[in-house]
Amino acid sequence: MPLSQEERQEFLAQPHIAALAVAAGRDRGPLNVPIWYQYAPGAEAWVLTGPESEKMRYIKEAGRFSLMVQRLEPTVRYVSVEGPVTRITPMTDELHREMVARYLPPDKVDVYLKAAEAYGEQVAVYMRPERWLSADLGDLSSL
Repeated sequence: MPLSQEERQEFLAQPHIAALAVAAGRDRGPLNVPIWYQYAPGAEAWVLTGPESEKMRYIKEAGRFSLMVQRLEPTVRYVSVEGPVTRITPMTDELHREMVARYLPPDKVDVYLKAAEAYGEQVAVYMRPERWLSADLGDLSSL
């Protein structure tokens, strides 16, 4: 059963690991990689990546990407959202901390941020959700 607009936005706002997919050119399937993301209902979704990464190159070429998140319990549920890139900005310390704090326990945030300095420059890529797919398939444990 499809989720309502409110349900799908709330689900996407939870800290799932997303699968980011972006067209990878002619004669290739899409690039599809796991990624941390940030989203608040009604806002843009955003991800962090290296400005010279393969992912960033394809995002620039395509001008859009999709994110898909799912869970298996208590019910099988997923949300997929696709849309155009609205802006690309340099990653700030505030953005980096916000993303890391979304996924890691408080006592691990500073440790991770220190280690992540080795990753080099990053950018925030923003996407306006335009097309949504969603469903809650219910409790499948009894099948």
